Amino acid sequence: MNSTVLTNSTAGKHETQISESGESDLHKHLANCKKNPGHTQFIPFTQFNITDLPEDSRDVDLYELIKATADLTVRIGVNKVSPDRPEFWPNTQFNYPFYDIRGSNILRTGSGLITVYKFVDGSGYDGHESNYHVLTGKKLERNYKTCPCDKCQQSEKPSKIWWEILIHTATHVVFDDTEASHTTCRLFYDDKDSPVVILDKVSVDYVNTERDKCRLKYVVCDYTLGDKLYNMVKLWCELLKKVWKKYINRSELMFIVSHPHGCFKQVSVGRLVDNNKVSDYNSIYNLTTLTYTASTCPGSSGAPVYCVGLGATHVHCGTLDLKVNYSGVGYYMKQTTV
Repeated sequence: MNSTVLTNSTAGKHETQISESGESDLHKHLANCKKNPGHTQFIPFTQFNITDLPEDSRDVDLYELIKATADLTVRIGVNKVSPDRPEFWPNTQFNYPFYDIRGSNILRTGSGLITVYKFVDGSGYDGHESNYHVLTGKKLERNYKTCPCDKCQQSEKPSKIWWEILIHTATHVVFDDTEASHTTCRLFYDDKDSPVVILDKVSVDYVNTERDKCRLKYVVCDYTLGDKLYNMVKLWCELLKKVWKKYINRSELMFIVSHPHGCFKQVSVGRLVDNNKVSDYNSIYNLTTLTYTASTCPGSSGAPVYCVGLGATHVHCGTLDLKVNYSGVGYYMKQTTV
């Protein structure tokens, strides 16, 4: 990995919200925000309208994509700081977040995005209904044929259909299994009156500190929740493809959906500043980091970052100054034609 890119990113400030008094103080952090007083550049998700997009980008598919992304965006709450957090970011002398309070039980909040695999008799299918992983090309197969959740493990008739819910976020939000065991993911937190829907038995499926990427996993055989989320992911994948084909190589427009200060979700729209190549990943993808202008706040760390003209997947990490924010290392499709 190119350590220069890491140095540029880690010189910034992460955007995890800390709340020593727990949930009760999150709205105070929102009201007292110093980075974006009044949050005038954020749009509450329930109030988001196509007219909130720039005039030259008021496209129905793009509008629906932003709404579909918001539907899959979750608030992440972590009530433990791992004792194994490093002192510095890899290959740098920049302090790693929360090293100084490792082992403590202070609430930290961030954001994340859900994707879902549906499994039938051990064969998995992604949001494109493909049986192959989009990045690695490996087949989505498990060597077991029934649901591995705790309930099914104790049942004489375990379900042959289950869903793996994957939550993508930043490693500085959830560092390892110790933190994952003290993590909750709140779904559908659209406004202050939203019902509380929590995933609270997550595990680490993938973690990469250098790229600042973490993927959590939650297994469910509840058809109501599993199929609802899977159908939402299928719609999101369909819209991603449509929008990318429309905007490829001709738009710097980007957006973020996050949970600023651990409160209900907000949409922010901005422009791509730079797409910095870190290295080649394979013949199709590069690894890159992004800088951009869409507004973010503490609590936005781990949120999905989408530049509509790029075939790219990145998560938000922090801010370099009041006007420019940056992502972790993500995948950028080299192909420039469709």
